[in-house]
Amino acid sequence: MASYLEELFGLSGRTAVVTGGSSGIGRAMALALGRAGARTVVVARREAPMAEVVAELRAHGAEADAISADLADRAAVRAVADKIIEGYGEPDILVNSAAVNLRPPLGELTDDEWDLTLAANLTAPFLLGQVFGPAMARRGWGRIVNVVSQQAFRAYGNSGAYGAAKAGLVGLTRSQAEAWSPSGVCCNAVAPGVVHTPLTEAVFADPTKVSAHAGRTMIGRNGIPDDFAGCVVFLASDAGQAITGQTIFVDGGYSAT
Repeated sequence: MASYLEELFGLSGRTAVVTGGSSGIGRAMALALGRAGARTVVVARREAPMAEVVAELRAHGAEADAISADLADRAAVRAVADKIIEGYGEPDILVNSAAVNLRPPLGELTDDEWDLTLAANLTAPFLLGQVFGPAMARRGWGRIVNVVSQQAFRAYGNSGAYGAAKAGLVGLTRSQAEAWSPSGVCCNAVAPGVVHTPLTEAVFADPTKVSAHAGRTMIGRNGIPDDFAGCVVFLASDAGQAITGQTIFVDGGYSAT
């Protein structure tokens, strides 16, 4: 049975790049991919948290490394893509989890906040996909997983630029699937519910909001980063070979109520 599960879900010999892999959902996904056998490269801004993730992966016997980059900067995105290819080869798996979560009321949203949010949440996944997606297609195998949001589908909590960017990322996922899935590259999005991460500290500081969001789920609790470990391994492995262009809701039933 173990050999069958390895054949179905194992990622040995694969290289995965996880943006935003230093904390929250991205961190959980990076750890899961590494523990499933993938050589994992974490990309984020802060070096100390990335070093902790790399150390944890290596403690599990996984091969891991990290690259610091500001993914809201186009030049930095292109530079980090070059550095990944030079240092680790063309990746088999790309997970776009890095995000900027600026959500003032729409009437107060500035041009700079809009530009930053779109750059980090939508343009960076596009640019990385443009580098790695065609290379995956040439090799006949690849996986792209984009982390989106409930705000891509419904407005609440000052969705603003964040909701618009994540809705764009859902559309980009379908476009990537249309372009490259005929060549063996499965491209999917993952939509969390309300998950306790550094990006949602403001929400979780309010017990009333926490209780209301938990009450809306079908499992009776809000999300935690570890909820995403199995999903990303499934989508990144051969088990997900016929799933593409989809948005998978990992939200405890939040979106179904």
